[in-house]
Amino acid sequence: MDKLVIEGGVALKGEVRISGAKNAALPILCASILSDEPLRVSNVPHLRDVTTMLGLLAQMGIAVSVDDRLGVELNAQALDNPEAPYELVKTMRASVLVLGPLLARCGKARVSLPGGCAIGLRPVDQHLKALEAMGATIAIEHGYMQATAPRLKGARIIMDLVTVTGTENIMMAATLADGQTVIENAAREPEVVDLANCLKAMGAKIKGAGGDVIKIVGVPRLHAATYRVMPDRIETGTFLAAAAATGGEVRLRDTRASILDAVLEKLREAGAQIESADDCINLHMPNGLRSVSLRTAPYPAFPTDMQAQFMALNSVATGTALMTETIFENRFMHVQELRRLGARIEVEGNTAVVSGAGHLDGATVMATDLRASASLVIAGLIARGETTIERVYHLDRGYESIEEKLSRLGARISRVR
Repeated sequence: MDKLVIEGGVALKGEVRISGAKNAALPILCASILSDEPLRVSNVPHLRDVTTMLGLLAQMGIAVSVDDRLGVELNAQALDNPEAPYELVKTMRASVLVLGPLLARCGKARVSLPGGCAIGLRPVDQHLKALEAMGATIAIEHGYMQATAPRLKGARIIMDLVTVTGTENIMMAATLADGQTVIENAAREPEVVDLANCLKAMGAKIKGAGGDVIKIVGVPRLHAATYRVMPDRIETGTFLAAAAATGGEVRLRDTRASILDAVLEKLREAGAQIESADDCINLHMPNGLRSVSLRTAPYPAFPTDMQAQFMALNSVATGTALMTETIFENRFMHVQELRRLGARIEVEGNTAVVSGAGHLDGATVMATDLRASASLVIAGLIARGETTIERVYHLDRGYESIEEKLSRLGARISRVR
C-alpha cells in the first residue's frame, strides 16, 4: 500500500494547474447513458473514481475511449446490460448515479445498493421516492435495487433534504420523461449546474439549475455533444488552504473564484490576501495566520468537503476556532490523527474546538477518508520533521497527482510504494 512521506516546514510558492472536478465529471459521464450518440468530455481528472466509473459504464456495453489529453468519448449506442454490480458499486457510492439514466433510456435497471460510508449515512431513499413518483416500480432484492418503468412520467418532486446525487439522478431521468418534472428543494452546487449545462448541450430542456427549484421538460431523445468539465473547487480550496497554512504564495490556474466564495471569505478572515481573474486565483500571506470559526452547510455555505483542511490550518493558527459539522455525523475522524501531530482539538457533539498549538510535530498517521487525507497532507506540510501518511488510496480517489503538484510548489513530499 502506498504512503506519502513529507518533510515539513516549507512555505508553498509557485504556480500549479487545477484539475477538472471529480464530482462534476462522474455524473456527466453517467449522462452518456441517455443518448445513443457520442458524448465527448474533456478536462476529466485522472482519478481512481473516474477509472471505476468508466469501467462500470464499459461493462454495460458503452464504448469508452480515452485520448492522451484525458479527454473521454462515450458511445452508448450498444448499451445492453443495464446493471451496476456490487463489485464496482462498493468502491464508489457515486455509482448510484446510473440508476436514473438507465431507467429513462432502457426502461429498467438493476443497481447494487451502495453500502456503508466511513463519514456517515448517505441513504438513497430520496432517489427511490422521486423515481417512484415518476412512475417507476422499484423493489429491493438481495442487495440490489430492481427498477422498471416503460416510460417515466413528469412529476413534482419535493426533496425531504438537500441531496446532490439525488438532484442529479432525478434531473437526468427527467430529461427523457413524458412531460414536465419539477424538483423542489434541489441542490444548488456548481456541479449540479455543470451537469445541467452538459445535458442542455445534449438537447435537454432544463431551467433553474443553481437555484432550489429545477424544471425539466422531457424530450424524445438526446443527441451527441462535446463538453468540458468545470474546475475542481475542492482541490482549489485544498491548495489555497495549504498555501495559507504554510505562509506561502501561490497562483492556481484553470480555476474560478466564483465557485468557492465561502472558502475564499474564510481564507481572507484567516489573513490571506487573494486576487482572482477569469481563470486563476492568487494567494499570499503577508502576516500571521488567524483562527477561523465555521459551520458547514449545503452550497453556497461553507462546504463539508473543506472542513478537515481548515481544521489542519486552525491547528497552528493564532486563537481558538469553533468548527461545526452539520452534513455528516462521522466527519471528525481526522481529529485523532491530527492530535498525533500535536494538534489541540476537543470534540463536543458536532462541534470541534481547535486551539492553535503554534506548531505541529511530524509522526506517522493514517488516512480515514478522502478529505481527512487532505487535512493530514496539510498538517504534514506545516509540521516539524517527517510525517508519514498511510492508506493514501483515499487521497487518490479525489486528488490528481497531488504529490507532483505540491512538489512543484516546493513541498518536500514523496510517495513510497
